[in-house]
Amino acid sequence: MNRVKQAIFKTCPKSGKVVGLRRPEGWRRIFIPLIGFAALVWFLVRVVPKPSRAAYPCQRVAMPLASGFVLWLAGMAGATVAFGKARNRFQQARFATGALAVVVAVVGVGWGVLTLQAPAAAETVAYTAHPANQPIGVAKGLAPGRVVWVHDPDLTDWAGPGTGERWWQHVSQSVANQVMSQALRSYANTTSDAAAWDAIFRSYNGGAPYQSNQKIAIKINLTTSNAGSGTANIDSNYNWVPGGGLNYDAIGESPQLMHALLDQLVNKAGVPQANITIGDPTGLWINELYVPLHNDFPNVVYLDNYGQQGRTRASFSSVPMYWSTSEANGKTQDYVPNYFAQADYMINLAILKTHDRNGITLTAKNHFGSMLRTPVAQLRGVSGNWLELHHLLPSAPSASEPKVPTMGNYRPLVDLNGNRNLGGKTLLYMVDGIFGGKNWNSTPYTWAMTPFNGDWPSSLFLSMDQVAIDSVGFDFLSQQWPDQALVNEGVQDYLHEMALANNPPSGTCYDPEHDQTCQQSMGVHEHWNNPIDKQYTRNLGTGNGIELMYINPLTPTPTPTAVPPTATNTPVPPTATNTAVPPTNTPVPPTATNTAVPPTNTPVPPTATNTAVPPTNTPVPPTATNTAVPPTNTPVPPTATNTAVPPTNTPVPPTATNTAVPPTNTPVPPTATNTAV
Repeated sequence: MNRVKQAIFKTCPKSGKVVGLRRPEGWRRIFIPLIGFAALVWFLVRVVPKPSRAAYPCQRVAMPLASGFVLWLAGMAGATVAFGKARNRFQQARFATGALAVVVAVVGVGWGVLTLQAPAAAETVAYTAHPANQPIGVAKGLAPGRVVWVHDPDLTDWAGPGTGERWWQHVSQSVANQVMSQALRSYANTTSDAAAWDAIFRSYNGGAPYQSNQKIAIKINLTTSNAGSGTANIDSNYNWVPGGGLNYDAIGESPQLMHALLDQLVNKAGVPQANITIGDPTGLWINELYVPLHNDFPNVVYLDNYGQQGRTRASFSSVPMYWSTSEANGKTQDYVPNYFAQADYMINLAILKTHDRNGITLTAKNHFGSMLRTPVAQLRGVSGNWLELHHLLPSAPSASEPKVPTMGNYRPLVDLNGNRNLGGKTLLYMVDGIFGGKNWNSTPYTWAMTPFNGDWPSSLFLSMDQVAIDSVGFDFLSQQWPDQALVNEGVQDYLHEMALANNPPSGTCYDPEHDQTCQQSMGVHEHWNNPIDKQYTRNLGTGNGIELMYINPLTPTPTPTAVPPTATNTPVPPTATNTAVPPTNTPVPPTATNTAVPPTNTPVPPTATNTAVPPTNTPVPPTATNTAVPPTNTPVPPTATNTAVPPTNTPVPPTATNTAVPPTNTPVPPTATNTAV
């Protein structure tokens, strides 16, 4: 019975829960018409008497099977009639109409065969929009749930497609440097780039700083110069050429942002060039991207699929990569690419795009290029027996292709990004939103939504919470290109599976290492309140979801004075009860008994350890153990142990805890460690 179940249904390998129908293969395809007929009968018997049953899960499975059977039957019936007509016409010597009937018959047979061979198209179901400001999952990072969005219209002045000039020729390197710096400092709440990197590394490492012998791999998106299909868009000298669905205006990863990131790592974070790898194992470092980076950072490793003309060829490591689905049973084992397996940290730099198969493609789907072989099971143009990942995505460019458009299903993106050698070692997530693009081939359009208002988005997004940054990206893309981002509910299924990976709606135990340990929550998912205000629960102060920090030239980056980190002290991001010290104050590093002194000195009521100060008092600058004395003598309000001093300076009678105040003196504010000055 279990073998029958495994042959017919897709099941979670850990829980055994049925998560979908398995695609029939080989000789089992002959049963498709029988299964389709049974599904049609079941659907009619159950739904016709009570149409509301069409929403039942069993009927949602039966409906596409039944419709596929009807289409197959119509094709075969049409072919039968057409062959009969052709026979009659030839017998009557009416050859022209007879030939036409043969053509119709062949088309009908072909339709029937294709319907038999291809699985029924998965149902695309209209759905109610998910509610706003209802976070799920656990926020991650130095500033949990924070996504920094830096928007600077001066980042590009490209006139657009059809102008004869490429997009990358119109991105400002100086503005890209500034945008990268603003994003880092805003996220870490620091006044310098070096301090931001130190805080980020310490947060990731549990307090330990970056060590100069540690390696960093940067995964970028080189889809517009992809080599996996064997039809790369380059000539023999690594110059980009159009073709294969890509035209002259297709955008890619901005070389200026990549340059800004390398500059930060080398000159601010102190990472040796030779310890940095940047690339895409399935893509190619075309000259327009490679040359400006290699000129300034020649010792960085530039990883791509071919490894020619100064580039480094990607290869498999011995570190296996597993899929938490029975679909992978009997498939070729996947392995992590070598330079990614060797890295101590990763940085995920994606592009803001929609996708005809996944609805959106951001940091999570960026790792589809981290396998060396392609999602369609090809390695450098040669097909293999790897798991076909496209069939597990929520959408497809044609109705006949397999897809999984509903919520609560196994999603390979969770395994990829949960793998300890990919998402598990990722330090930062970034999304290049300078142009954005529609579909995998990155067709650029200006954006109508606020605040872009018909211009390019000219943005960079940055976070340490992958689910949060992809959730923000989804909200943006769903406004710009709803025909793909909102094509069905399954587009955001991976965000729910990742946020709730410890107990996902699909019931899957995501175990990318096959060590019998299920993945825990990978971040927080939430939708903004509306596309105008773009506020999440941490912005509104109503929950522990996402915080979207918007930075633009009109609202400069905050410049708080952070406390220098020590072995036991790391900068604390502002919260509801902790705000940054204003920049006009020189704070003292906090200790167990000392907090930063505010810029003004308000008198503190006297205690048992405070005696009167002589009338000739000069304010003392604050130190770790001394609070500044006010320069004027304002009467002290009465407390339980002190009677207010009248304005005429009448001596206060001595008590057990207070000696008489001379006629011209005001008491000094007390502290636990301050005696008379």
